[in-house]
Amino acid sequence: MNLGTTTIDVVSDGTFLMDGGCLFGQVPKTEWELQIKPDRRNRIRLALNCLLIQTPDLNVLVDTGAGSKRQDRMKETMRLNGNKLLKGLKSHDITARDIDAVVLSNLHFDHSGGCTKLDRSGTPVPTFPKARYLVQRSGWEEANSPNERYADTFYDDDFLPLAERDMIDFVDNDHEVIPGLKLKVTDGPSIGHQIVLVERGSEKIAFVSDLIPTPYHLPLSYIPAMHEYPNTTLERKREFIEMAIEGGWLVVFGHAFEQNAGYIVQKNGATHFLPVEV
Repeated sequence: MNLGTTTIDVVSDGTFLMDGGCLFGQVPKTEWELQIKPDRRNRIRLALNCLLIQTPDLNVLVDTGAGSKRQDRMKETMRLNGNKLLKGLKSHDITARDIDAVVLSNLHFDHSGGCTKLDRSGTPVPTFPKARYLVQRSGWEEANSPNERYADTFYDDDFLPLAERDMIDFVDNDHEVIPGLKLKVTDGPSIGHQIVLVERGSEKIAFVSDLIPTPYHLPLSYIPAMHEYPNTTLERKREFIEMAIEGGWLVVFGHAFEQNAGYIVQKNGATHFLPVEV
């Protein structure tokens, strides 16, 4: 989208597969498979969507996908087909050194894995060497001491090399990065999870990451099983959908493979999704 002096583009790091039961939580398969069909191993294809925000003064990247460090390890179980982000940025005439700020919605590997890459010696180094990385402090603390449920979700080589080089700006609660670019904490998917809200004139764009991972998750009860606080997700999701309908927000989903953005509208008492190509 071209918003005057600001452009916003969805850039994908690739795709992976996730178990449908995990993805839709308490919703029975007989319901969710009417909307999207799983493969023979009950897996759904998801995208690793990132957001590139270019202003006259700043190039901001929201999330970094899974990156390349664990491609081989996750190829069989998750069919991870990642490491596409830098190529996608290049199609917009952006290199890794052009990124000024990286906003991480959370520190799960599928959002922060691309923050670092392996150098020739196998040492993880920052992918975006000139960027400041914006992370919620509460999310950072959890990622550095995950419980048993999330031991395979956080990998310290995704983010510790950034801290060692003093490249992280810790954020506490809601935060305005620059005028018209705000971070809003939603917590439910994980502690410190944040969404990104962009306002430029009459245009409003929201990157909702894991709060509403795909358009199939717009029904309030459709909450992934891996969310840490599903009832908090429910409340933040309800609040966001009401805001999106009333304010006419364009919603960009963190994991939607086919229809990655669109508007939420209410008609005859029912909520509908109107996809838009971004």
